Amino acid sequence: MFRKIALTLFVLIAVAAVAIFAIASTRPATYHVERSTLTAASPSAVYTVLNDLHRFPEWSPWQKLDPAMKITHEGPASGVGAKYTWAGNKDVGEGRMTITESTPDQSVVEKLEFLKPWASTCDVHFTIIPDGDGSKVTWAMDGTNDMMAKVMSLFMSMDSMIGKDFDAGLANLKRLTDSAAPAAADTTASKSS
Repeated sequence: MFRKIALTLFVLIAVAAVAIFAIASTRPATYHVERSTLTAASPSAVYTVLNDLHRFPEWSPWQKLDPAMKITHEGPASGVGAKYTWAGNKDVGEGRMTITESTPDQSVVEKLEFLKPWASTCDVHFTIIPDGDGSKVTWAMDGTNDMMAKVMSLFMSMDSMIGKDFDAGLANLKRLTDSAAPAAADTTASKSS
C-alpha cells in the first residue's frame, strides 16, 4: 500500500514538473525593467554621480541591506572601464558592475554581473534627458532568461522583483542630486556677481 502511494506521488510530481517546464519554455527569452524620475539637478550633475561608481553607495537601494558589504574599485576613477565589485550577505550576494559606455551629460551603460547566489549577466542603461531646469533620469536593465529564470517568472516577474528597487534607488538619487542642485545654482549665481 505504501509503495503504491509513494509511486503515485512520484508520478504526480514528475508530471507536474514536466508541465511546469513545458509552460516555462514558452516564457520570453529576454526581460526589460525600466523606471524613471525627475530631479531638479542638471544633466551634468546627475551624470557626474552616475559616472562615478565610488558614489554608488550614496544612492544604491541595496546598500542598507548589508552596510558591511566589501566593496572594491578597479580601473579608472570614473567612466569607461571603472569597476565596482561587491561581496555581501545573502540579501546582496556577490557581483561586479563595469562601465562600458559613457556619454557626458546623457548616458552611462554598465555590464552587470551577478556571481552569487546565482550567475547572471545583464546590461544596465542610465539615460539623462534635460527637463526644464532639471533632468529626467531613466534606469533600465535588459537581460536573458535561462530556463530557471523562466520557471521563476511563472510565479514572479523580473519587473516586480527589481522594479521596486529601481524606484527606491531613483528616489535616493533624486534626494542626493536635488540637495546639490540649489548649491550648484548658488555657486553659479555667485560667480556671475
